[in-house]
Amino acid sequence: MTPVAAVREYLLDLQQRICDAIEHADGEAKFLHDDWTRPEGGHLAGDGRTRVLSEGAVFEQAGINFSHVKGARLPPSATAHRPELAGRPFEALGVSLVIHPKNPYIPTSHANVRFFIAHPLSPLPPGGGGVGGEGEKPQATWWFGGGFDLTPYYGFDEDCTHWHQTAKAACEPFGADVYPKYKQWCDEYFFLKHRNEPRGIGGLFFDDLNEGGFERSFAFMKSVGDHYIPAYLPIVERRKGTAYGERERDFQLYRRGRYVEFNLVYDRGTLFGLQSGGRTESILMSLPPLVKWRYNWQPEPGTPEARLYEHFLQPRDWV
Repeated sequence: MTPVAAVREYLLDLQQRICDAIEHADGEAKFLHDDWTRPEGGHLAGDGRTRVLSEGAVFEQAGINFSHVKGARLPPSATAHRPELAGRPFEALGVSLVIHPKNPYIPTSHANVRFFIAHPLSPLPPGGGGVGGEGEKPQATWWFGGGFDLTPYYGFDEDCTHWHQTAKAACEPFGADVYPKYKQWCDEYFFLKHRNEPRGIGGLFFDDLNEGGFERSFAFMKSVGDHYIPAYLPIVERRKGTAYGERERDFQLYRRGRYVEFNLVYDRGTLFGLQSGGRTESILMSLPPLVKWRYNWQPEPGTPEARLYEHFLQPRDWV
């Protein structure tokens, strides 16, 4: 099995396992299945499986996407840190998901695991000056990326600790320095510069991973993917029965605005999808169905809403 085929097989299985777990946790709604194909010959070819659950008993919307696309030229978002790859043909495979719960006491969650491979522009002719000598075959460049993060509206210390302990467990087989490094990267990445505030309590974020060879990098990506459900569903089960009213719902919709702002302004996956001519419906399924904005709103001091900003939206060591 080729590396691309092995990654594809894993990602399809991961998508199905997460869909099954979310459906079971909701207990009412089922995922809409929308499979799509783009034929060869266009700017972007490939296929994908979009899964969307709406108006469930627990989840207002859950989108879990698999895509495998092939393009003639890497878009700017993918070459910003690798300018030497500009113009290369590529393949990109990934599972990306966002879960928006109904109950404001359940956090929104996001996860993504992906694999990129930039193929050589063309084979070198004999004597073409390859790095390794006469007639050397040009090499593909590949890397993994991904992570998961949590966005509470009304936070609980035990939920944040559980989330980060599970993130740490995903990293532990790969070295003691891995979790602190990718936690910090997550804190820095999911930060709204124009608001000067983090999107949530973070988790893990990694990109450009190819250290140690394909098998080790692939194993790490799988570990991150496999730890998402153990990280999130125990929090859902603890909070889904918590009573709430219009005040909490109103604050949830207001804070969802921050989620939208980040996804449309900063998110690499959204930018990659739109710049590469991806499938718009699948790319934007991460946006919540309902959201609010207000002009210069501030929470009242001493309220649970103020505590979100003062206690939870502050980078800290949760484990």
